[in-house]
Amino acid sequence: MLNNSTANAKNLLFVLIFSLSGGLLNNVAGQDAPQKNAGSNGIFKKDIEGLLQNQVSAWNDGNLEKFMDTYWKSPKLTFSSGGKTKFGWQATLENYKNAYPTVEKMGKLHFDELIVSRIESNSALVLGNWHLRPADGQQRDGNFSLVIRRIGEHWKIVHDHSSELKEAN
Repeated sequence: MLNNSTANAKNLLFVLIFSLSGGLLNNVAGQDAPQKNAGSNGIFKKDIEGLLQNQVSAWNDGNLEKFMDTYWKSPKLTFSSGGKTKFGWQATLENYKNAYPTVEKMGKLHFDELIVSRIESNSALVLGNWHLRPADGQQRDGNFSLVIRRIGEHWKIVHDHSSELKEAN
């Protein structure tokens, strides 16, 4: 019998390999037909950047549920941070609600240094920096890597690995 940590690591590996292989869309989204091509590189990048702008807007409006609309609503969504990986859309939402219980704690968010790379026609790897400015004047900064897939007609984050920059002592 696998311990919980080993089982979670195997599940994460499965999700990442499966999502990158292209099999995810037809098997999980329940579609038998091939997915539409994501379009030219310019449209592709604009769509991905639009998804991230929707995230920032929802966050800055204090709306965590709308912020979470950009994530794959599945128990197989993975979110890694602080040396731990959580599985599932609901668990990710609950983590955000616990960490940011008020609009003041949420503060204002922005992303920069975005690098959008096509993995295949319906998936992307996005690297970038995040900057959070809560109402208490604290500044939090970090970076992220996202695996984004086109599921049906929408781009969704299927894996998020975010880390916070800690000041050197």
